[in-house]
Amino acid sequence: MHQNLGKVISGMDAVLEGIKKKKIKLVIVAVNASEKTKKNIRYVCTNNGINVIELSTIEELSHIIGKRNKAVIGITDKNFSDGIIEKCNRGVICYG
Repeated sequence: MHQNLGKVISGMDAVLEGIKKKKIKLVIVAVNASEKTKKNIRYVCTNNGINVIELSTIEELSHIIGKRNKAVIGITDKNFSDGIIEKCNRGVICYG
C-alpha cells in the first residue's frame, strides 16, 4: 500500500470531511475499532453510497500508513479502491 499513500485519508474526522466533499471512494475500518466508530462510519457511508470494509487492526492499519492510532482510513482513488474491493471479494485480504 505504500505507493498509494497519497490516495489515503486517515482518521475519523478527516474521512468524514472527505466523504462530505465527495472525495472518498472506499472506507476501511479496523476490526478492533469501537462499535460506536463502526456504527457511525457505516451510517455515513451507507447514506453516501460508499463501500465500507473491515480490515486489519488499528495497530496494523496505522503501521501501514505510517500514522498513529488510526481506526478509519478513506481511499480517494477509484482504481485503488476497486483493487482493494476486488481482493476482498476473492478473499485475499479481508477478514472482517
